[in-house]
Amino acid sequence: MRGEDTTKEKAVHAIPQIRAARDPDDDSVAALFTQHHERVFRIARRITGRSEDAEDVLQTVFLRIMRREEPPLRAEDAGNYLHRAATNASLDLLRRRKAARSEPIEDAERFRDHQPSPELLHEAAAIRDKVRAALAALSPRAAEIFVLRYFDGYGNREIARLLNTSWSTIAVTLHRTRAKLQKDLKGELR
Repeated sequence: MRGEDTTKEKAVHAIPQIRAARDPDDDSVAALFTQHHERVFRIARRITGRSEDAEDVLQTVFLRIMRREEPPLRAEDAGNYLHRAATNASLDLLRRRKAARSEPIEDAERFRDHQPSPELLHEAAAIRDKVRAALAALSPRAAEIFVLRYFDGYGNREIARLLNTSWSTIAVTLHRTRAKLQKDLKGELR
């Protein structure tokens, strides 16, 4: 995709500038970026629903890593850390968007040349926005578990291993989260 190439180019150009400000010999962030940027982008895109927002999340996640005062991430911990960081940054962005309540003009323009009826497009967009808003209203832990299960397709045992908890805790959290989302969205969705 063209947007993903642009994202990578933007982020790659930012790395040397920030690295030079920290430590001119530190290549660990560039290596992490090279290995994990596509996964972080995909996670953010699935949660936010927009490539532009996913680019912002990608940049935010790696800027935070570059600015960390703590020791660098170990290679074996990086995947799990970045998955959680992408999920949390995406949810933060959704919460900020909900608080701002503004819609970029690009959203309206991108549907102008398509065939589906305006009513259908409006209804689909409204449903996505309501689901994302309900997801953003969850606790960060519950939202992360829900995203891992239903957006990324991980099983309960895999999630438990990723989050260093028991599978029964994951199952209970998912049950409660589904019930809360059903209750919150019951009147909103047909």
